Formats: sequence, C-alpha cells, structure tokens
Amino acid sequence: MPTIETDEHKDLRTAVATLGKRHGSGSDPAQLWSEAGKLGYLGVNLPEEYGGGGGGISELSIVLEELGAAGCPLLMLVVSPAICGTVIARFGTGTQKEEWLPGLSDGTRLMAFGITEPDAGSNSHRITTTARKDGTDWLLTGRKVFISGVDIADATLIVGRTEDARTGRLKPCLFIVPRDTPGFTRRPIDMELNAAEKQFELTLDDVRLPADALVGDEDAGLLQLFAGLNPERIMTAAFAIGMGRHALAKAVEYARDRTVWNAPIGAHQAVAHPLAAAHIDLELARLMMQKAAARYDEGDDTGAGEAANMAKYAAGEACVKAVDQAVHTLGGNGLTREYGLARLITAARVARIAPVSREMILNYVSHQTLGLPKSY
Repeated sequence: MPTIETDEHKDLRTAVATLGKRHGSGSDPAQLWSEAGKLGYLGVNLPEEYGGGGGGISELSIVLEELGAAGCPLLMLVVSPAICGTVIARFGTGTQKEEWLPGLSDGTRLMAFGITEPDAGSNSHRITTTARKDGTDWLLTGRKVFISGVDIADATLIVGRTEDARTGRLKPCLFIVPRDTPGFTRRPIDMELNAAEKQFELTLDDVRLPADALVGDEDAGLLQLFAGLNPERIMTAAFAIGMGRHALAKAVEYARDRTVWNAPIGAHQAVAHPLAAAHIDLELARLMMQKAAARYDEGDDTGAGEAANMAKYAAGEACVKAVDQAVHTLGGNGLTREYGLARLITAARVARIAPVSREMILNYVSHQTLGLPKSY
C-alpha cells in the first residue's frame, strides 16, 4: 500500500483546494455542489462509462477533505456518490446503473441513505423495516431517523430486511425509494446542529415498489450493505480531518499574528505545543484513512472494514481535539461569529457519534481485531 500520495492525487488535492478557497466558509452549498459536479469532482469514484472519474474512495476522500479544510464541506458527498453510488456501481442492475450513475457522477441527481432506526441505531441485525413480496412488487414498512438530505434527494436508498425462504431469518436488503412515492413521508428533526443538510425521520407505510427497486441480489445481505458502510466510515473520516484542518489553520494564523507582551502568542509553548499535537493527530488519522481507502479500492472488504473503523475513530478524536484547541487558542474570540469556530464545536462532535459511535468501533476492534469475547 502506498504511503505517499501519487502525483495525480496531489494534483487533485491542489485543484479541489483551489475550488474550496474560492467558495470558502458561508458559501452556498448548492452552488458549490453544482460547480464541483461540472468539474468532475463529485463522481471521481464512479465508473467512467457512466460519467465518473474511474477512481475510487481514495480520490473521493481527497475531494471531501480539501473542501472541509477550506471551510465548505459537502455532507452529501458521504451519502450520494460514496454510499449510494458505490453500492449501485458494484451491485446494481444495468438499468439501475444507467438511470442513476450519470446523475450521481455530475451532481444533477442526489440520493440519500436510510439505515438508522429509533430502536436499532445502525445495528443492521436489529433493523425492523421489513419488505415483503406482493406479487412481483415489494411492500416496504418501517421507520428511519437521522437521515440526511432527504428533501433534496431524488430518492433514498433504504435498508430493509426480507425473510430468507430457507431459514425464515431476516436478512438486510437495499431498495431505491423515489422521493414522492406514496406512503413514503418525512418529518424534519429539530436539530441544534447548524448544517445546510437537514435531518429527517422517515415513515414507510406499505410503500409499494416494483421488483426492480431492489438493488443487487436478494441473498447478498451484509456484503452489499457493508459495500456502502465502509466508504461511509472512510468519508466521515475525511469530513472530520478536513474540519480539523480548517479549525487548526485559523488557530495557527491567529497565534502567529496575535501579539501580547511584544511577542506573538504562538511563540509560547503552552500555545504552540497543543496546536502541534493537534496537527500530528490529524496527520496520523489521515494515514489510517488512506490505508482504509486503499484497502477498499483494492477490493479487500475485510481489511477495509477494520481500517475504515479505525480511521473514523482516529479522525473523530483528532477533529474534536483540534477544534477544541483552536477555540481555546482564540480565547473569547473563538466564540464569536467573526472567526467562525464556535459553530464547529457541535459539528465536530458528530464525527464521534455518526455514522457509528466510537464505543461501537472499540467493540469492533476488541472483538474482530483482538479476538476478545463479546460483552453483548
């Protein structure tokens, strides 16, 4: 696995950073999304024959990280091309690929992703949204919560469960549910988090779907689901690293310029060392993210699963520390609208919570990597 970025990756990073700086904090996300799509950045991970860049999650994570570092991250990058686009590209039918991938690649179409439930969180084994056959159609019933961007998405990729005819046990399956499908309703969740992308609770009341709404093989189960969840964790890491870099850059600039007692405050080790430590943590998290992305792009789903969880954990912790130290470096100014850091305090916490909590990642590593017995 390469530990040093290729020239192509460096060029992509530079180009996206330039776009991000041109838009900056407070920019219109829709306008940025449109321009990024026209430049080919939104679909860098999707197949070339459907208008994508032919790359992988390695390239898409660079796009999100650099936009985040410029203060204008696009959350739907995690969802639309990374999760939904990847799942459809790997497992979708020819018709599904032709219908969705060109639009997901250039940003003219959006897809949300619905897995989280009120009583199950993201535990795919406890999902209660069920799909049952009615002739050739499917009937989908259940509830989802904390689903991002449903109002602006053309469809939502819903994780449900179907009954295995051989064992009677329920297994996960994925369905494309268009936004205006009868019985598919949404309610906005009132969030303290100030983000362009809104959160919704979804209700599916005997939503009737045609047979071709099912993505992939009905029997593939967890394989197809984790084909989307591993990129989600990698991209969440990219989101967190970009946010941490953005906060750190503001703090470093302030510490370099702010003068007290005839010296910049950054000359004092009590200010400089925590910022240096935050930078180190972000760089280490990026290395794990790059490893996870490389494993995934190589087709090593098992290796990618372990690395993606570790990357998401490391990036979430590094982001929270970087934001906290940045705010602390600015003192009272860190809480003003002028510097734009206070809003990141809440946003940084998301990287510890979503799409899977740090405690569940520690469970994963203790069980799957270290071989320790389960506590549940």
